[in-house]
Amino acid sequence: MQSLRKTTTWIAPSAMRFARIGTQLGEPGCGAGKGGGGGGSIREAGGAFGKMEVAHEEEYFYHKRKEQLNKLKEKLIKQEDFHQESIKQHEEAIERHRKAIEELHGH
Repeated sequence: MQSLRKTTTWIAPSAMRFARIGTQLGEPGCGAGKGGGGGGSIREAGGAFGKMEVAHEEEYFYHKRKEQLNKLKEKLIKQEDFHQESIKQHEEAIERHRKAIEELHGH
């Protein structure tokens, strides 16, 4: 299960960005009607502020996705630890029962 901890970090946020790029008509933040709609007064105005707003949005969603992935990773690790502990407890119970059976057969 150690490999699970390593494989959950491979997802690249840039790969998710490609899906949106194909639907845009122009460069994001360059004014109204581009990028699938107005998107608010700052983006409608276009120019540097529009581009900056797009960059802030991208950064926000990048961090949100990263946070969600980290929470998912922690949850999976906790589940793995729980199941490992359960296996240990079950193995100990099996051993106790084997000893009890042996004692019964011995008497």
